[in-house]
Amino acid sequence: MIPYPFDADELLKKSKKLRRELLSDGSSRIRKKIAVLGGSTTHDIVRMMELFLLDEGIEPVFYESEYAQYYEDAVFGNPELDAFMPDVVYIHTTFRNLKELPAPESSEEEADALAQAALEKLESCWQGIHSRYHCPVIQNNYEYPPFRVLGNSEAVEVQGTVRFVRTLNERMAERIRRCRQESGPAVYLHDYNYLAARIGLDRFLDDAFWNLYKYALSMQSIPELAYSVTRIVKSLFGRNKKILALDLDNTLWGGVIGDDGPDGIELGEETALGETFREFQSYVKKLKGIGVMLAVDSKNDEENALAGLNHPESILKPEDFVSIRANWDPKSLNLVRIAEDVNVLPESAVFADDNPAEREIIRQQVPGAAVPELGSPEDYIRILDHAGYFEVTSLTDDDRSRSEMVRANAERKKAQSSFADYGEYLKSLEMKAQIGPFEKLYFPRITQLTNKSNQFNLTTKRCTEEEIAQAAADPEMVTLCGRLSDKFGDNGIVSLIIGSEAMMTADAPGQKEGEPEGKGIVTGQKALLIDLWLMSCRVLKRDMEYAMMDELAVECMRRGLSAIFGYYYPTAKNGMVRDFYDRMGFTKIHEDPAGNTVWRYDLPNVYTAKNRYIQIEK
Repeated sequence: MIPYPFDADELLKKSKKLRRELLSDGSSRIRKKIAVLGGSTTHDIVRMMELFLLDEGIEPVFYESEYAQYYEDAVFGNPELDAFMPDVVYIHTTFRNLKELPAPESSEEEADALAQAALEKLESCWQGIHSRYHCPVIQNNYEYPPFRVLGNSEAVEVQGTVRFVRTLNERMAERIRRCRQESGPAVYLHDYNYLAARIGLDRFLDDAFWNLYKYALSMQSIPELAYSVTRIVKSLFGRNKKILALDLDNTLWGGVIGDDGPDGIELGEETALGETFREFQSYVKKLKGIGVMLAVDSKNDEENALAGLNHPESILKPEDFVSIRANWDPKSLNLVRIAEDVNVLPESAVFADDNPAEREIIRQQVPGAAVPELGSPEDYIRILDHAGYFEVTSLTDDDRSRSEMVRANAERKKAQSSFADYGEYLKSLEMKAQIGPFEKLYFPRITQLTNKSNQFNLTTKRCTEEEIAQAAADPEMVTLCGRLSDKFGDNGIVSLIIGSEAMMTADAPGQKEGEPEGKGIVTGQKALLIDLWLMSCRVLKRDMEYAMMDELAVECMRRGLSAIFGYYYPTAKNGMVRDFYDRMGFTKIHEDPAGNTVWRYDLPNVYTAKNRYIQIEK
């Protein structure tokens, strides 16, 4: 992995070598088409984005607009872009593209009209992309100007360019928020202005570079920009990290608790270092609030670890962690166990430890896990935050309550151990499910699941929120989402099915190029083709799949369909569902040399329910 923080000059210098190494490392990647529509030169931005996306498990294919043709491409399209059909569009506009700015004699009404016109120009871009390509848009806001004719009054007077940019950015953010609420274009703000402020305008911009090459930012800032944009892209496609595994001594507090005792560690406002660790704990607690699962991975006696977390000045308490592994086993082994505790893959973890030797061991022993170079305690927040491991593109109720759900799962496991018969254990859970068509309220969570679920995902199809909305509105599509709760708590939306009606022909209908063919299909009747069937790992072995199958069969029979066709496409991660359709009563009708399989289920006149343990609530 490309370590964070990275050396921008080294990345620029060695980009070709890094690209070759990433492409030859044997990693499994999803392929995505990304259109970069620039108001300035974007070639090196694309070059850097490719490196970061490859590092995140995404193999990008790029379309670049001609210089300053972002508006024409977005609003009117062109044959090349139309044929490309992007999965996501990044509009790279900057202050350089604001041609109409308030003049010294402008009135408030005139300045307001200029801001509105600039916003409407962007909105027309979003609408054009939405209507033509139905894909997410990533949009820069605007950096402050590199000059201030009015000095500090630029931020106050209606003629001020700083005030104008601030007003435009605020309106843009509000319009993007309303787009999401109104099921309009799926637009995600890239906070270009924050990035410029963080780096510093004098370093971020380079007038000579603009005049020579029409780059809107300095060469040294390009990797930071590319990295920032790819944080959004990887979040949209489910490549966020899920766990933050933390060391304790000199990571969450100062000192070694085994030597110094709970009273001897530095934590709190009595010392500068103690206050630094307390601030870091406060930041970590906020990460938990957006759904990041916290864990302890420490070489320590568990008694000492708990004593430190129960320290009166500790912001983080034992109950904030989904797993506490405080022992003398290798931290790499503990990290794998932590991932197992919460049913995710080890590559979903970020490992934060002050010890460089431990960090290097994790890099070597747990491929895919992120291991930031933390530096000194004063740098911990800055490095974790700027790394963007947990970039938020949607925040659902399920995200906010994820830690509670994981702890409830631990209670379920504990309860299971008291039953000799697994069926009796399932009965004891008193499970209830709500299963029905996709609803707008749940579109963000449904989109998350399609992009995050890897192990129980039969076709590995990934969907944007726009595609989910289209499927829900299409009368020829069957959509089902399932919510599961029990006596320990609510698991939220945990399972999805998307299927499309099609007339059966000699070969399996409606298949995409490159997918396996199904043989022996009766012609002249309608069937359902399952485009997507997935389930969250948090409810594995609870029979939710049988409840979903029952509802799917009933819905297909209500529509007068005669059969259901399912598809399994193997990946490095979804081997657990290789024989899923067999368990559901399907018959395998085709398998190609790559292991892609096609399955058929003939709907009976009278359907016998498979679900035995879950009460379905209507």
